[in-house]
Amino acid sequence: MITVYRSSGEAVLLSPEMLADSGSVPADIVWIDLLSPTHEEDAFVEKFLDIDVPTRDELKDIEPSSRLYSENGTVYMTASVVWKADSDQPELADIAFILTDRCLLTIRYAEPRSFELFRAAMPRLAGGCDRGTAMITRLLETIVDRTAEILELSVARADQLSLEVFGDKRHINRRAPRYLEGRLVAVSALHRLVAKTRDSLMSLSRLTTFLYTVPPLQADVESRELCRTVSRDIQSLSEHANFIASNISFLLDASLGLINLEQNQIIKIFSIASVVLLPPTLIASIYGMNFEFMPELHVSYAYPLVLGAMVASAVIPFFFFRWKGWL
Repeated sequence: MITVYRSSGEAVLLSPEMLADSGSVPADIVWIDLLSPTHEEDAFVEKFLDIDVPTRDELKDIEPSSRLYSENGTVYMTASVVWKADSDQPELADIAFILTDRCLLTIRYAEPRSFELFRAAMPRLAGGCDRGTAMITRLLETIVDRTAEILELSVARADQLSLEVFGDKRHINRRAPRYLEGRLVAVSALHRLVAKTRDSLMSLSRLTTFLYTVPPLQADVESRELCRTVSRDIQSLSEHANFIASNISFLLDASLGLINLEQNQIIKIFSIASVVLLPPTLIASIYGMNFEFMPELHVSYAYPLVLGAMVASAVIPFFFFRWKGWL
């Protein structure tokens, strides 16, 4: 699908049939957005802009020379952007940013929310975006703002999980079975989201550093300063993401530690129970022997006396363990 945007923010959706009829794209466009393009759409954009459009497989290449380069005055850049951040399975989408002398071209096979936010904000941008350099810096600014929002949501989720893991002391002993295991899964999902966000920030940092050096941006003072600001924001967010990741690692370790403590507590109860019941068992086993000469067998009060001894041998260790704080 091809969507073109004018500097005023007006969008025009072009289908293959419309392209076949008109044979051209409006001349005053500043941004061409290719979303899951077909071979026909790729071929048309290549002909219209006189450039090579990277394929989906080429977008996944992780070599710096394949992600950031200039060719015949056209700047090719690829960055990884977080999407599906609100789901349990966040992913990284590889998006190509191609800056030509005519406009900005983006190629993507995903729909990150940042693009939706940018489309909605385009008509409200002061002065509009009448050139490709302004378009790409404004778009990167929106992507970074969305990344900051994802980190804020991650902090809120981490705080909530911390309360759920440690909880109120009055409710710790009344947790549902496998409660902590469920929190452990949630912590792991949050760790995945923050890890994806950190990878995205690293990719964006490399892109903005490269973008700042290209001649078209150096010639545009306003866009150059905005690119520098975006680069500083990315650096700050990267440090913040590292801090969040360390907190999540602590929460993960704490959850595993609490699970081990609960398991040890169960084992301790069984161990103490076996020790408490051992003396009564010993007494019962002694008087369960079938020897002919056992004087106590003919004493009238022997039965209650042995029962009392068995109870005392169980109660005394129990209160001893309570006094030592082992129960």
